Amino acid sequence: MTSTPGRERPSGDRPESLADLLGGRRGAVDATVPPVAFAIGWLAAGLWGGVVAAVLAGTAVAGWRWRRGDRPRSVLIGLLAVCVAALIALRTGRATDFFLLQLVSNAASALAWIVSIVVRWPLLGVVVGAALGQRARWRRDPALLRAYGRGSWVWAATYVLRVAVFVPLWLAGQVVGLVVARVALTWPLVATALAVSWMVIRRSLPADHPGLRHPVTPSDADTAPAK
Repeated sequence: MTSTPGRERPSGDRPESLADLLGGRRGAVDATVPPVAFAIGWLAAGLWGGVVAAVLAGTAVAGWRWRRGDRPRSVLIGLLAVCVAALIALRTGRATDFFLLQLVSNAASALAWIVSIVVRWPLLGVVVGAALGQRARWRRDPALLRAYGRGSWVWAATYVLRVAVFVPLWLAGQVVGLVVARVALTWPLVATALAVSWMVIRRSLPADHPGLRHPVTPSDADTAPAK
């Protein structure tokens, strides 16, 4: 019996995991260290103490990531973000402005995710498709395109939530509150988004769909043998 091309799941494949594909856990944990160090330094020695503590913590995290084999570009971008945040705080003289870059970044990310869904290039599909080496092949699978669109709304909501929490705290000058929110809305929120978006994707796909690694394109259906 001839199997339908692109529909049979190879026996050696394990179920896909968004945590494996997106690597969100490590990045989320790393992102909490410099802000916590900044708050401790700020409480102990004022703005300069916070800036020095954050930069030292960011450098330590960058060194650790470098030793474990992370991409140099990713390591340098993470360290650069800490340095830019520190410079903004020194420039304005407001400790809360250390978090301004993060606030703007989350607002821009929320907009980017929403726009990507509207134009039918959901970023979740772009990220996972690139990680799987599919380029844009997933977009030719209507079921995958719909599933990635629905899953992307979960990630868009996480950025909207962060902005909704960060802005009032920033306006009120709550440095410690911003740190607590940053930690609470980083790894726990990313873990929740991974779990919920994966569930949304799985429930959005037809029962007979072979999964994220095997997009079903119109050409696959055309070459399927007649029953």
